[in-house]
Amino acid sequence: MKLLAELGHDVLAQVRGVFADIDDTVTSDGRLTAEAYTALHALFDARLLVVPITGRPAGWCDHIARMWPVSGVVGENGAFWMRYDAASRKLVKRFLAGDDERAANRAKLAGIGRKILAAVPGAALASDQLYRETDLAIDFCEDVTPLPRSDVDRIVAMMEAEGMTAKVSSIHVNGWFGRYDKLGMTKRFLDEAFGIDLDAQKDRFVFAGDSPNDAPMFAYFPLSVGVANVRRFADRIATLPAFVTEAEAGAGFVELAKAVLARQTTGAKAAS
Repeated sequence: MKLLAELGHDVLAQVRGVFADIDDTVTSDGRLTAEAYTALHALFDARLLVVPITGRPAGWCDHIARMWPVSGVVGENGAFWMRYDAASRKLVKRFLAGDDERAANRAKLAGIGRKILAAVPGAALASDQLYRETDLAIDFCEDVTPLPRSDVDRIVAMMEAEGMTAKVSSIHVNGWFGRYDKLGMTKRFLDEAFGIDLDAQKDRFVFAGDSPNDAPMFAYFPLSVGVANVRRFADRIATLPAFVTEAEAGAGFVELAKAVLARQTTGAKAAS
């Protein structure tokens, strides 16, 4: 991973949008700081596409799409996208699975969750599980005493034994039925909401993340950036980001936003 400072000015001047994981990428120690929120606002006000790509639940994403300075949000690791249409004053949302399928899967997920909690002492359902539409989130360090990696691996193995896809974030193990991921839904969102073929323009978008479930995004985007705490998972991420910030978590996101905005301003002046 190269330092973000090594990324060329001319490359950042062409950036059209910024995608970012939320937990420990935009947030710091579980909180959204004033500086990180201001950075989101500055990117949005610069008319860039700003899209959180998160494992957080549908209930949170409804709020984020409506209230945050963002162009939309991809949630539950790629199960859906949401966007607030200010003109019609409506929340637009698209799920991969229909209502009946999601309801049936939630019943199965509840049973699997009980098995995991019985088998892995100290693990807990994520505090946001009630607001999830499609997946099971097991907390291994957000609101519980951090579990050893061996327990995290055991949770992953139990989910996979049930035929689920399992991914590890910085705080949860998320499991769901199906083979979708953050990247697939990001492509679909750009196409359906903005008519953008991401495959043709991926070098004009930056993705920032910090953990193993961001690996498909790191592998896909030439302008992939890890906030400095990504190093904690370096041995567990299939593809590392191309660049890394000097600061961790939300401060790292602010560092990235400032770099993008500075180059945008420079590029605009050069063009004029």
